[in-house]
Amino acid sequence: MDAIIQSANDTIFSVWFLIGAALVFFMQCGFAMVETGFTRAKNAGNIIMKNLMDFCIGTVVFSLLGFALMMSEDYVMGIIGVPNMKIFTDFSSFPMSSFVFNLVFCATAATIVSGAMAERTKFSAYCIYSAIISLVVYPIEAGWVWNSQGWLAKMGFIDFAGSAAIHSVGGISALIGAIILGPRIGKYVKDQGGKIVKVKAIQGHSLTLGALGCFILWFGWYGFNGAAATSVSSLAAIFVTTTVAPAIATCTTMIYTWAKNGKPDVSMCLNASLAGLVGVTAGCNNVDVIGATVIGIVSGILVVVVIEKLDIKCHVDDPVGAVGVHLANGVWGTIAAGLLSTSTADAGVDGPIYALVHGTSFSAGMKVLGTQCLGIAAILAWTALCMIPAFQIIKHTIGLRASAEDELAGMDISEHGLVSAYADFASVADFAPTVDDSVLPTIKVIGETPMAEAVEVKEVARAASGISYKSPDGKKLTKIEIVCKERMLEPLKSALLDIGITGMTVSHVLGCGIQKGKAEFYRGVEVEPSLLPKIQMDIVVARVPVQAVIDTAKKVLYTGHIGDGKIFVYDVDNVIKVRTGEEGFDALQDVE
Repeated sequence: MDAIIQSANDTIFSVWFLIGAALVFFMQCGFAMVETGFTRAKNAGNIIMKNLMDFCIGTVVFSLLGFALMMSEDYVMGIIGVPNMKIFTDFSSFPMSSFVFNLVFCATAATIVSGAMAERTKFSAYCIYSAIISLVVYPIEAGWVWNSQGWLAKMGFIDFAGSAAIHSVGGISALIGAIILGPRIGKYVKDQGGKIVKVKAIQGHSLTLGALGCFILWFGWYGFNGAAATSVSSLAAIFVTTTVAPAIATCTTMIYTWAKNGKPDVSMCLNASLAGLVGVTAGCNNVDVIGATVIGIVSGILVVVVIEKLDIKCHVDDPVGAVGVHLANGVWGTIAAGLLSTSTADAGVDGPIYALVHGTSFSAGMKVLGTQCLGIAAILAWTALCMIPAFQIIKHTIGLRASAEDELAGMDISEHGLVSAYADFASVADFAPTVDDSVLPTIKVIGETPMAEAVEVKEVARAASGISYKSPDGKKLTKIEIVCKERMLEPLKSALLDIGITGMTVSHVLGCGIQKGKAEFYRGVEVEPSLLPKIQMDIVVARVPVQAVIDTAKKVLYTGHIGDGKIFVYDVDNVIKVRTGEEGFDALQDVE
């Protein structure tokens, strides 16, 4: 009977191991939703594509080389496996469960980087560095931890589910990439000397999607942490610590941001739930509830401090908080797994704190902590050694960053020919924040359409007689209406301010002309002309010459393509300022 029960348990947990791998794969959806929700709608399709392709590209390269480097039986000096191509030459005896499980973990490490570099990275560059992570970076260091012959595994390094091997690797890669790539246009405002004087918040377009992603990730994390459990008691304990730590972290962040800002921060609380999960991942099978609580409290504060300091003080632009969540809490979780490890947990040994509590060897406990510090330092150093030259080579060859014009237009249209990821929904204004002239793109004339056709100017007659109307003070008032592409808002506004226009009304509108413009394709089929998002700018002038406004607008908007813009000129009977009762020329003086 004992043999039957043991066989049943072995079968059950072998199946659970694969179910856990499927849950981890489903976390790709969670990462995609978090990143999409925390960024702007004009980049949603690009982000979905990146999260899809990092798994698909990762599968190809991990199959070809990565898995052998990580888990090969021929392991050299505890550092690297010898590729044997066994998946192709001896499929029947290939360790398929181990391959699938390690593959989905590998994909997680790669996808973390996407969020920190979102909204301005070239898609081709993303594909290359994602492949590098899955091909070389992750497999080698993960082998140190999880191959029984790995040098860290032999030292007793604790990383049950990947705070170090996965999250810290993704986090440090994200930090390096974000620094080399630079911030999004408009994120930081500089003075004339180039010094950053203001940090701007660029809000994501859907906290709802972000929250959905967090819930999916939390759900998948039960497989992430629990899949390697070999008994019901171990699995239950892992589920408890995997629940307590993120819950405590989220409560901590809510209280901390409430006290600091006067209101609880929704997006930070979403980040905090993930931070708590990252923090407990290494020690989920080595700590008790008290340890999980301590991990959660520190994670809840650490994620806020790191995200804010990185943005406000270091001026590193991380749209989704990937560095604060994965790097900071990956390192903290790795250290905490040794610091708070307890022999009363299923797979635990006493770290220094519980050595004092239980009366066991304090020096042995310090050795556990020392091993954790050595391990995380080695993993971070290896990742940095690989990713710094990788990013620099990409930057100086094919280019790491999209052009300023493509970034302002959105990666969906510039990289994928996708007008909107929400094609059947009414467009919402997606204005870029105010930027200084130094970061505005230089608009190049690349088409052949004459300016008169590309930027049409139409005078709208006031009356059949053609009589010009004047305001009560006898001065002519003229309204100029400019319709143009969204990405041209900042250059146009800046140019008009330079000629003395200080008052304007800007609206987000939809429109299409008789010309079809440049054809775009969806699933290989040409997309029919549809209403496209445009900017409509209305200006009323009396002192600034009308022709100066027209000439300035034409110069800025003209790229040589049909659809560069239209300018309408109207006569105005009168302007009345409601607050003061002033009319005509006088009513315009503090807004023109």
